[in-house]
Amino acid sequence: MKTMKYPLLLVGSLFCSALGFAQTCDEYTELTDTKPYDPESVWKEMPSSPCFRWGSVDVRYPKRNLPRLPNENTTWKTKAWKGERINAQAVLWTREQLTDVQVRVGELRSGSCVIPSSAIRPSFLRYVMTDELNKDGKSACGPRPDPSAWDSSLVADVLYKPEWKEIQACTAQPVWIQVHIPQSARPGLYKGVATVSGKDFADRLLMLEITVLDRVLPAPEAWRFHLDLWQNPYAVARYYHTPLWSEAHFEAMRPIMKQLAEAGQKVITTTILHKPWNGQTEDPFDSMVSKIKKIDGAWEYDYTVFDQWVEFMTDLGIDKQINCYTMIPWALRFDYFDQATNRVRFIEAQPGDGAYTAYWDAFLRDFSAHLRRKGWFERTTIAMDERGLEAMKEAIKVIRKADPEFKISLAGNYHQEIANELHDFCLSFGSHFPEDVKAARNKAGKVSTVYTCCAEARPNTFTFSPPAEAAWIGWHVAAGGYDGYLRWAYNSWTTDPLRDSRFRTWAAGDCYLVYPGYSSIRMERLIEGIQDYEKIHILREEFADKKADAKRKKLDAAVSMFTHDKIQTRNVANDLHTARNILNSF
Repeated sequence: MKTMKYPLLLVGSLFCSALGFAQTCDEYTELTDTKPYDPESVWKEMPSSPCFRWGSVDVRYPKRNLPRLPNENTTWKTKAWKGERINAQAVLWTREQLTDVQVRVGELRSGSCVIPSSAIRPSFLRYVMTDELNKDGKSACGPRPDPSAWDSSLVADVLYKPEWKEIQACTAQPVWIQVHIPQSARPGLYKGVATVSGKDFADRLLMLEITVLDRVLPAPEAWRFHLDLWQNPYAVARYYHTPLWSEAHFEAMRPIMKQLAEAGQKVITTTILHKPWNGQTEDPFDSMVSKIKKIDGAWEYDYTVFDQWVEFMTDLGIDKQINCYTMIPWALRFDYFDQATNRVRFIEAQPGDGAYTAYWDAFLRDFSAHLRRKGWFERTTIAMDERGLEAMKEAIKVIRKADPEFKISLAGNYHQEIANELHDFCLSFGSHFPEDVKAARNKAGKVSTVYTCCAEARPNTFTFSPPAEAAWIGWHVAAGGYDGYLRWAYNSWTTDPLRDSRFRTWAAGDCYLVYPGYSSIRMERLIEGIQDYEKIHILREEFADKKADAKRKKLDAAVSMFTHDKIQTRNVANDLHTARNILNSF
């Protein structure tokens, strides 16, 4: 099939009226925070004029609490590599209602050198409803059918537009500012100004001072960090009211998946059967391959959707790996269209059963031939998720018989018996590869990663998780000797994702890292940690080449703080601050 090309869809309001998109394009009303609140006693000590100060990216500032930020917090000072994306957070708070408010950041200057304003992205943070961990505080797994049974509150997380017409009286309004240092920037101290303006109040200004170091971070497509955030195209079709796999659907997905590519994503998530995870999300995954049993009993396969999706994602730059889910679904039912009865039917069979083997052997042989024709075979894996050892053994037998050269992936517990069979092996948080096994996998060019899910109280990326935990993950990947990180849901949105991140199963925010049309604190902090991972590898290689043992030991000591056991007792934000100072000192 010829590769389809899709026009760029800009995030925001440019094409909203034409496409009839949902509330991404329009102003929307946040949910009401029901926690007790006494504005008179809380805000009476504040002057009537609004205040604007630098805060911390490690804090989610409550909407109705008076921020306690010192008057001297007027200059943000930081260091960065060329090519790095860095984040800052300021807070505007007011006792009176403000209208026509906007935030802007001008160019940054170092003598005659300039970082243009186009490299700087200011956003107002918006608030979304969240909940909490399970009552035992140990995890966030399990059904939550009644939201009132959980302590819910509003938290800042959505990186919204830089202009917002109204800010309510007696509220704090966080401002997120991201600066993307050009790779061509000259080293030096760059200075600039962030301005908040609006009707009937004088502009409020904050200073930025960024020391650009003489080191270069490669572009995201060159990062070695193996990022695997599972995409859900079905959620996009539902939210934006577009026919599935239509041109409008691909247009809606483009900015969302482009943002993922810019985070260094390596894997395309594909599905090769109906409901591989038993429809656990708001928008169940369907099969991207149609399996047809003809009247004469022969099998025929239609790869049209699969090809369109892979080509679309590849065109965006996500082109290292294609993971195909799955031969072992959570419910062991395998779909096909039966021409004899003119209906969709299901085979129910266990791995090892004759019916299971016959179904998958026929498909895998045809699929292998198709992938080879497309030139995709070498980057494709047959992927399984949290499946047991015996079922995996049986599935591997079928795969190897159909085509011995197929790559296989598994996210789950460590199984020594099949470790050599797995090209992509992702372990649950707290698990480790034996050193000899990891060395052998590295030598063979295999991928060895780690994942978190609802089971981890810390670290995590729930909407109530401390923001530093998302950045901590990149350091943990480096400390554990992993190649990257997997999380099961990049955009499996809830019914009202911009306003309410709670879900009927699992803690709030577990289902998605980005919002329709917008990024999040969690996503941007996760990228920070990935960048740190890249810096660590660059420096380790340099220190090894130069035999700079003292520097290597200093760096390794900083990395060693980010282990599974230490996150339970240490201050994550403080550890990150300390480690980053060391990282930027070389």
